[in-house]
Amino acid sequence: MANKQLIIAEKPSVAKDLSKVLGANQKNKSYYEGPTVIVTWALGHLLGLKMPEDINKEWQSWQMETLPMVPKKLGIKPLPKTGHQLKAIKQLANRKDVSEAVIATDAGREGELVARWILEYVHFNKPVKRLWISSQTDKAIKDGFKKLRPAKEYDNLYYSALARAKADWLVGLNVTRALTVKYQDSLSAGRVQTPTLSLVRQQEKKIESFRPQTYFSVDLHVQKEKAKLVQSNPYSFKERNDVEAFVKKLSETKGKVTDIQEKSKTEQAPLPYDLTEIQREANQRYQFSAKKTLSLVQSLYEFHKIVTYPRTDSKYLTTDMKATMKERLQAVSDFAPEVKTYIKNGAQVKLTKVFQNEKVTDHHALIPTEQRPRYEKLSGDEQKIYNMIVTRFLGMFAEPHRTKQTKITVSFGKEQFIFRQNKVEEAGWKQEKEENVPSVDWKLDMVIPPNFTINKELTSPPKPLTEGTLLGLMEKHSLGTPATRAEIIEKLIKSELMERTTSGLMVSSKGKQLLELVNPSLVTPELTEKWEKELEAIAKGKQSSTAFLKEIEHDTKKLVSEIKQSESKYQDFSITQKKCPDCGSNLREKNTKDGKIYVCTNQECNYRRRKDPKVSNHRCSQCHRKMEIIEGKNGAYFKCKYCSITEKMQDKKERSKKLSKHEERKLMKKYAQKEEPEESALAQALKAAMQNND
Repeated sequence: MANKQLIIAEKPSVAKDLSKVLGANQKNKSYYEGPTVIVTWALGHLLGLKMPEDINKEWQSWQMETLPMVPKKLGIKPLPKTGHQLKAIKQLANRKDVSEAVIATDAGREGELVARWILEYVHFNKPVKRLWISSQTDKAIKDGFKKLRPAKEYDNLYYSALARAKADWLVGLNVTRALTVKYQDSLSAGRVQTPTLSLVRQQEKKIESFRPQTYFSVDLHVQKEKAKLVQSNPYSFKERNDVEAFVKKLSETKGKVTDIQEKSKTEQAPLPYDLTEIQREANQRYQFSAKKTLSLVQSLYEFHKIVTYPRTDSKYLTTDMKATMKERLQAVSDFAPEVKTYIKNGAQVKLTKVFQNEKVTDHHALIPTEQRPRYEKLSGDEQKIYNMIVTRFLGMFAEPHRTKQTKITVSFGKEQFIFRQNKVEEAGWKQEKEENVPSVDWKLDMVIPPNFTINKELTSPPKPLTEGTLLGLMEKHSLGTPATRAEIIEKLIKSELMERTTSGLMVSSKGKQLLELVNPSLVTPELTEKWEKELEAIAKGKQSSTAFLKEIEHDTKKLVSEIKQSESKYQDFSITQKKCPDCGSNLREKNTKDGKIYVCTNQECNYRRRKDPKVSNHRCSQCHRKMEIIEGKNGAYFKCKYCSITEKMQDKKERSKKLSKHEERKLMKKYAQKEEPEESALAQALKAAMQNND
């Protein structure tokens, strides 16, 4: 009997790619098999930490007396919807011909946890190896399988992932339960999400406390060029009279060029992207949410195989990648005219600082793979993200951007105005040339006439945080990882603590109250930042996860007792004055995927209805706009909110009876093609039916 490797991928699509490369051509319902390998897959996480009620019966009901919940052992249990796949993996793991397992899940902290939990659950006791790759191309997979490492080398990564999951369980479940029970409303708090919410609120407070102020500025005009007066405090002129008196006095003298300085400035191309930076930039350019950008990059990596691993926190490459640069350039040779020149020059990287082994932890920067893109297969949004990644990558081969900068100082007595001129000497990686054609031929001691203008200006308020700016702050304070930040933002929106608006992110009234009720140490990023740094140290083998979890348990007890003793008051703003028609209790407004709904506040009552009627695809016969579906006493009907026309809604039977215009045309065509000497009775009947229909 041949010995076989059991390979565990994270998703069916990845398992399919691995099986092609490894010759596992025999497809089964839950795995692929070949002469030497069996390739199976998880479906993301197949197991999760046990919930409180699985560990202790007393924890089933939410009560203050049972908090904090600090179990001696936090076991794992199968997730409800994917049990069939877990069962299949267990059967494969127990096969006599399986001699070892290969972890081929995502090469990162979460991927490690997915596979380790499966192996633990199925009691796998044979050797385990790890596939660690940064691209999904056939070549990368083949090379990766030649260099499999013992799984033990990645134990610290697993301990760190496990510690993170347990910390989130202890802090998140205990604090959420304590707040929910105390204030009688679903209040979700957590180790990372609460300080993240607080960052958005801090910016809002700055906006709320902002008071616009009028001030005046002074410009000097010399031919077509102008410069602002140099001031230590640009807001010092508050009154028009003061600035007019100042300008009048200044106009009594002539100015003089007192200094001309020239210097060359060299600007190197930016480093390639890591995940957080591309999410920030895509939000700024295209208003993509962090989650959307991640799923687009994931698709380019996993499905199209034209970019490297997305969930990376590094902007650097390893030195052994130098040899792959030419192949990567060849893959994008038709992307821009300059690529062919870079290939001719031997794919020489001008941005040499990009190669730094010590700055690459789990994965290198996000760059194209050696696989040629098939542009026709990319969606418009995928194309936008791919263009961003390739443009950044090509910058590494371009010359730096060089400019000659001239700084001219014009003095009127003690007052100074500074003019600047830039001349592009080499565009380099910046394709566009930011020329400003000089209109003045400056000379030292040149006399300048007093040609001033006074401008009335208004101080501008701080802007609300966007997803892009929030991601930057999360990165600065080490909140979450590149892989989890998008999820955290989505979770805050889903739990109605934060909203997306056209101008940026906004904390809801519920979120504002939560930040007042939750422990101050969870609101500021310091405590979470300290925890994140410790998790990083565990991943590097510099700290024990046991000590870290002891500290988390201690902090959890402290956080819960603070909530128990708090005397803060809470008002549920989602409760409306509308009454439930079934039991008379007040209705609560809730956001769902399907729009806003009203649900009854009485736990025993199941009443719910939409806040606004559902818009259908059925058009109004008068104004041709989409009609709303109204739930009436005698069933649903269509109503146009513009013309107030109502229409009966047909049931399925009636709708299937009537032929659509498309079906009519199809039938007419069919019978017109049949060259029958005499029209058949069926054709005659159909024609008659259609005429009646019209």
